[in-house]
Amino acid sequence: MSIADTGGKPAVLVTGGAGYIGSHAALALLDAGWPVVVLDNLVTGFRWAVPDGAAFVEGDVGDAALVAALIAEHDIRAIMHFAGSVVVPESVENPLKYYDNNTARSRTLIETAIASGVPHFLFSSTAATYGIPETIPVTEDMPTVPINPYGRSKLMTEYMLADAAAAHPINYCALRYFNVAGADPGGRSGQSTAGATHLIKVAVEAALGKRDGVSVFGTDYNTRDGTGVRDYIHVTDLAAAHVHALEKLIAAPEESHILNCGYGRGFSVLEVLDSVDRVAGVTLDRAMEPRRAGDPDALIADNSAILEALPWEPRHADLDGIVADALAWERKLSERG
Repeated sequence: MSIADTGGKPAVLVTGGAGYIGSHAALALLDAGWPVVVLDNLVTGFRWAVPDGAAFVEGDVGDAALVAALIAEHDIRAIMHFAGSVVVPESVENPLKYYDNNTARSRTLIETAIASGVPHFLFSSTAATYGIPETIPVTEDMPTVPINPYGRSKLMTEYMLADAAAAHPINYCALRYFNVAGADPGGRSGQSTAGATHLIKVAVEAALGKRDGVSVFGTDYNTRDGTGVRDYIHVTDLAAAHVHALEKLIAAPEESHILNCGYGRGFSVLEVLDSVDRVAGVTLDRAMEPRRAGDPDALIADNSAILEALPWEPRHADLDGIVADALAWERKLSERG
């Protein structure tokens, strides 16, 4: 029996649904009553991260025959596309990997979706498409001048979606994430990749003794304390935005959207580390290091467009709460071994 035979809402294919953000989106869909099929090649994802209740297929989004078969078998009516590579320094060292995983395979997936009659497509994009913005906060109509292959590989997919939607009966929403952090408050999923580079993940690992300390890259930025400022969004709020965006695409099939996903306020590196100290009851060792090339002083979303377009209300915007959920998940990973 197809998963779509459960009745009610149409089935959604979640690519990369065994990964960090994809698994949370699958949880949000299931919680809201959507049938979910997860496709993941498990290169960076984890089979145990796929939520109970979702059908799972191990495979690659670039396998057009497999994807077409899944769409037909489960009567897929929407795709949420999270599969891809996300480490900025690696994209500089190995750009063709990123143009393969993030651009070429996305092209194949979009083509398969159109050929199979899937009318709705949600894309996991990034604030890296803006590069180093001239002003803060960042609005969606600002120039997109990415400074690394990761950002360019994502922007190319946005271009493909816009051109495809103009030529074919498909609409899309590209969600440009700012700094995603935290974990499912119920402890069902979280960031699990070894060697992660995200600040809050690194800091909670250090708080639990998994790292010796935390490097602070740059203390001379034009910010309130000299360290870089970023807009941190809780992964559960981000997942909720995807569900609302899907509902919007279905309700208005002639419209497509590009939306920033952030809270519209930022915290510095030192403020984040202070939060981890408070929540974990520790004092992290902080190593002051030189700036990394290409890091802007601040990167903060103007989120007025998403608040206007969707009935999305952030529920987990407290920094200490984001850190507490990340820390609880990190402890759970320690227990898992």
